[in-house]
Amino acid sequence: MKIRTVGILLVCFSLSFCSSPQKKMEKQQEEDPRYQYNLALFHMNNGNIDEAIKYFNKSIALDAQHYLSYNGLGIAYLMKGEFKTAIDYFQKSLQLNPALTEAHNYMGTAYQELGMLDKAEQEFRTAASDANYKSKELPYYNLARLYFTQDKYKDALYYVQKSIEANPRLVMAHNLEGILYERFNDFDKAIESYKAGIKISRDDFNLKFNLAVAYFKNKQYNLARERFDEIYLGAEIEMRRQIDDYLKLIK
Repeated sequence: MKIRTVGILLVCFSLSFCSSPQKKMEKQQEEDPRYQYNLALFHMNNGNIDEAIKYFNKSIALDAQHYLSYNGLGIAYLMKGEFKTAIDYFQKSLQLNPALTEAHNYMGTAYQELGMLDKAEQEFRTAASDANYKSKELPYYNLARLYFTQDKYKDALYYVQKSIEANPRLVMAHNLEGILYERFNDFDKAIESYKAGIKISRDDFNLKFNLAVAYFKNKQYNLARERFDEIYLGAEIEMRRQIDDYLKLIK
């Protein structure tokens, strides 16, 4: 009995000794705003927006000056479609750090969703004009998208091409460029834009569908049929219906 008791005491002591550093580390993490911020990013990247908001708020509770967490809350509420709340958080992050250019870009998106197009344009331009901003393709693309919705196709084409220059691998910019060339009835260039996007993202069904449509509009019916056939089985129901309509016209 005594031997067993001693054995149990030794095991318990050993576990206590080993868990002590772990508990200390957990306490440090619990009190570290950067760790809470990173947890929030983890949840947001996995689509758990409400969990992300919880940890962004924990980070701010630990450090009221943590501007990245305010920016993160802005992005989270932008993803939830709560655009006014998102703008409030972006503005707070910029108050704490006026050099956080990406907040201008995201805030422009929120303004655009609210129909406040002048403010959206201003924010996108502010982001694009920052010489130190390393993701200029995003505000350029957003300006292109903004002008596209206003039927300002020349301006839209100019900025989407600026976006591609800044980042040739931005698939959505190649797609928008193709759509814009179609507006100018330049189907050859539209086809090249869609092909460039497909080289980067070979499984993008929207790009492949748009390419097939561009072939159809360019009267290259055999190529259009080939592309439609290629994506038909994997397409969603609405896209299949559209493909069926085009195939009837080709036949």
